Amino acid sequence: MLVAARRRHDDTRRRATDALRRLDAAGEPVSFAAVARAGGVSRAWLYRDDAVRSEIDRLRRPRPPVRARPVAEQAAADSLRQQLETARTLIAELRAENQQLREAVARKLGKHRASTTRDPA
Repeated sequence: MLVAARRRHDDTRRRATDALRRLDAAGEPVSFAAVARAGGVSRAWLYRDDAVRSEIDRLRRPRPPVRARPVAEQAAADSLRQQLETARTLIAELRAENQQLREAVARKLGKHRASTTRDPA
């Protein structure tokens, strides 16, 4: 008789804790009624079991809203992104200018070599 009662109690606790985990993981509101419904247990049983009751109470407390980043940090990140974009633009311009200068030097060098190596004949 005691063994069967213990087994029923353990099964009820397992169903209640599984329901708690599912509700919490799904972001559903946790309440005694919701856990009772999801776990197939009575609300009276949930109130009597200290461990389950305290876990429901803990999950019922409002959680602070999750913000992506504080405003100051977000502004700093936006500023860094803008600086990075400006640096990338400047690098592209400098690469283009460098290529033009290399080509100009190559042309000058080619003209100079052509003028000094002409065959006088």
